[in-house]
Amino acid sequence: MLVVLTAAACSDPDTERIKKTTLPTYDPKTGKLTELTFDKNKNGTIDTWTDMDGTRPLRTRIDLDEDGKLDRWEYYDDKGGLAKVGFSRKKDGKVDAWAFAAPDGTLARVEISSTGDEKRIDRWEFYEEGRLVRAEEDVDRNGKVDRWETYDGNGGLKTAALDEDSDGRADRRLTYNGGSLTLIESVPDAAGRFTKRVEVK
Repeated sequence: MLVVLTAAACSDPDTERIKKTTLPTYDPKTGKLTELTFDKNKNGTIDTWTDMDGTRPLRTRIDLDEDGKLDRWEYYDDKGGLAKVGFSRKKDGKVDAWAFAAPDGTLARVEISSTGDEKRIDRWEFYEEGRLVRAEEDVDRNGKVDRWETYDGNGGLKTAALDEDSDGRADRRLTYNGGSLTLIESVPDAAGRFTKRVEVK
């Protein structure tokens, strides 16, 4: 009976795939596990590499489309929980955006580099319960936020405030309803209140 079960297990394609693609690497001096590979999409090709500190994962690198370029990076906290995820929106093998988790594991923030340089973030998106609620952006890339956006419950743009003279405060605010521009406010007073309103019909 044991021989039959063993033969069946060895002939199972999924079991064979796992054996061929889930490969551990150990430190020759300490014997500690340092890397573990994996076949994420179950097609028989290794597409995921996880750096390990023994049993604790440190970082995972993933080639989702298997084009030879990494497009997702996962970093873990001291307890092995997912702390942040890097991804390549341009599919060039370089990180250009980071997603950060809230304490409950839901998406809290996304930081984006429009230039593809992960050290030069110019857009910050903030989420609540997995939904985009507001965003800040450095449109002219001078190191200062000059655009502030708010979003409705469906993820549609609600307002966009713009700093057009680089003084750190909004000079104009656009209000949208259902994707259509409905109000333009401008000429802020000393307190930042807009004194001019133009309704768009």
